Amino acid sequence: MATRELIDLTGPESAEVLSADSVILLGTGAVEHHGPHLPLSTDLLVADAVTAALVERAPAELDVWRLPTLAYTKSDEHSWASGTMWLSWDTLMRVLVDLGRSIATTPARRLVFVNGHGGNSALLQVACRELRRQFGLYTFLMHPGRPVDHGGRSTSPEELGMGVHGGRGETSVLLYLRPELVHMDRAVRSVPEHLADYRHVGFGKPVSFGWLSDDFGTGGVIGDPRGATAEEGKELLEDGIEQCLAALGEIARFDPRFTTGD
Repeated sequence: MATRELIDLTGPESAEVLSADSVILLGTGAVEHHGPHLPLSTDLLVADAVTAALVERAPAELDVWRLPTLAYTKSDEHSWASGTMWLSWDTLMRVLVDLGRSIATTPARRLVFVNGHGGNSALLQVACRELRRQFGLYTFLMHPGRPVDHGGRSTSPEELGMGVHGGRGETSVLLYLRPELVHMDRAVRSVPEHLADYRHVGFGKPVSFGWLSDDFGTGGVIGDPRGATAEEGKELLEDGIEQCLAALGEIARFDPRFTTGD
């Protein structure tokens, strides 16, 4: 098939073309406040760009398809800010379960959430198990760039390991993807330096904590976007895409069930 967009198929074609070996990608983005310098669509743009690249670059032997990226997800940590469009955790969970139910009506049995918003991560992990249990799907969660508060690395020493939202890495990626939407003249550093004094509790530390983005100021940024560049953004995005491509090869053959040899 010339297309790898699942929605471009007819209904009968989806039943004929997909198989148990097909891998369906569902990007999960967000529409949420990203400070004064980045668009509300930041996470949506990243998730959509990555899934588009994955279906385009996947090896021919892999049967990879993608669904339209989810725009509205779990962004309640930014609910205080104008422009944030968010679903409650239980609404999003019902959406994910309903989509899993729908995918289960096709021959495909492998679903990959390609997540562009760290606030979705915990719920998506729960959804992976729920869809496995209810519909027998093989389910996976991948991040093109692991969030700092989930063990990822910060690209800027000035961020003290706390470039969680609207910081240098995210701003660099947007400068590469959609530079016309980035306002570097409005970029400001906002790093909660007092958290560095905690050894065990904090972003990426052994003990996580519940937070809202206005806990750290009224700008909505947690990081230092001032040194962001399109060149760094391209490197970060391409590295994330390549890691996801490598993972797809394993996803296509992954089987968690234990079997004994003859």
